[in-house]
Amino acid sequence: MVRYTRIAHEILLSLSERSDRMALPININELLKGRVIEWDRLEFKRGWNPEEVVHTICAFANDINNWGGGYIIVGVDEVDGQPQFPPVGLQENQIDRIQKELVELCHTIEPHYRPVTEPVVFEDRLIFIIWVPGGDARPYKALQTLGAKSQKRVYIRQGSVTKPASKEEERFLNTISIAPPFDDRVNHGASVNDLDKDLMVEFLYEVGSDLYIDAPSTGKEELARQMQLLKGSKEYQLPINAALLFFNREPHKFFRGAVSEVVLYNDYDGIQFTEKTFRGSIFKQIKTLLEYLRSAVLTEKVIKIPGQAEALRIWNYPYEAVEEVVSNAFYHRSYEDQNPIEISVYPDKLVVLSFPGPLPPVDREALKSRKILSRNYRNRRIGDFLKELDLTEGRGTGFPIIYRKMEQNGSPTPTFETDDRHTHFLAVLPVHPDFLNENIEEPHKIEPSKLKSPKAMEILEFCKEPKSRKEIMDMLGVYNNTKNFERYIKPLIIEELLLLEIPEKPSSSKQRYYTTTAYSADSSLGD
Repeated sequence: MVRYTRIAHEILLSLSERSDRMALPININELLKGRVIEWDRLEFKRGWNPEEVVHTICAFANDINNWGGGYIIVGVDEVDGQPQFPPVGLQENQIDRIQKELVELCHTIEPHYRPVTEPVVFEDRLIFIIWVPGGDARPYKALQTLGAKSQKRVYIRQGSVTKPASKEEERFLNTISIAPPFDDRVNHGASVNDLDKDLMVEFLYEVGSDLYIDAPSTGKEELARQMQLLKGSKEYQLPINAALLFFNREPHKFFRGAVSEVVLYNDYDGIQFTEKTFRGSIFKQIKTLLEYLRSAVLTEKVIKIPGQAEALRIWNYPYEAVEEVVSNAFYHRSYEDQNPIEISVYPDKLVVLSFPGPLPPVDREALKSRKILSRNYRNRRIGDFLKELDLTEGRGTGFPIIYRKMEQNGSPTPTFETDDRHTHFLAVLPVHPDFLNENIEEPHKIEPSKLKSPKAMEILEFCKEPKSRKEIMDMLGVYNNTKNFERYIKPLIIEELLLLEIPEKPSSSKQRYYTTTAYSADSSLGD
């Protein structure tokens, strides 16, 4: 087989001067080995087949499952869906012809769609990569054949296969085209100036993208364009929401809920606790938060076993399970929701709460399964960013990893919950039993003097007429979340100063709270 090393690099050098060429913001080696992008989103072609390629571009652009589009790699053979290395490669005189033919092919797609392309040298072979992000103008149609009188059809991906869409699937595409994923929408309240180039360069370095090499000398707007962070006409390009979440140092100014809170409880009642709030770029925030949990929460215990040289090492919570649960909360939450991600660490469990719940058809019953396959995803760009950073796994693999790591550590089985209205998602990691007795303090009675805070007095006065939890939180001017319920309302319930209007259903959505007569009769609270 011909080796292309010298010739390939000369071609790439000449192609790099073309204005329509873009380097890909992803590690090419990781991409081709299927480590950051799922196999269903990769299409390998031994040679250039324009008709098949245009159908697959159309299908990836339609992105019926909001997976984030896909990649077509020309010059790599495949057997049973698996790429074969070293690549077959392309001849040096094919690259420019493919580029020109691809431009003509994409003009036949309706509405017009233009993917991102890059010729690459991989294992001393020239290959051609076509990146097809999910489009905004779905549904897209492509010619069935390249003949002059051919009809146009809508194409979609079904697993790893490109196929014409059924009438029902076309109707579904029309429905979802009305509202593209929130993280991939243009933010009209921001501009390119709101993006931080240093964060963009740091991200490219961490994922090992070749785009990092020229990034320091590339203008911010051009770099953002190459990373597909901008949309709109060339003279008026605006950042997408995912760009602001990842590459702005204060995304909470654009999205109030782009915040995470960790609360460490020292007792059962949730009265004695310490808390810490995390803000900033999502990928930096996740790493800082995980480092905090590693240092402040995770504990290892070494147990000597008689007659055995190797000691048993266990953790109160295995780090890999914690990392997956936390990262998935950032991945699957809605950034339109104003509630922060809440991580509560009790003496007997670690709980991660995010809003809202999973997208249908995943429901309460589905969450009992060890492997959950979801058809639709909420954040297609955020998901790709996190996978490139090795912070989340591919579709359907996160739950098995959590279960497996908990089992390997000897920990109890984790649980995942939502409600019938999918308002929230709750992940619970039980502490390893060997850490249970030494951590848990006996429940204690709250001294009335501890309830003489201004907030407690406000609540008791306010609830002389029954009030809902939201009404109480709005009155206090705080988030309506579990942490604030545990802090402000639960102690008053424990002391029987607040009563439940529906005591037989404590978690009822219609629940209201009212002040008991013990409040007015207790002079110590009236001081």
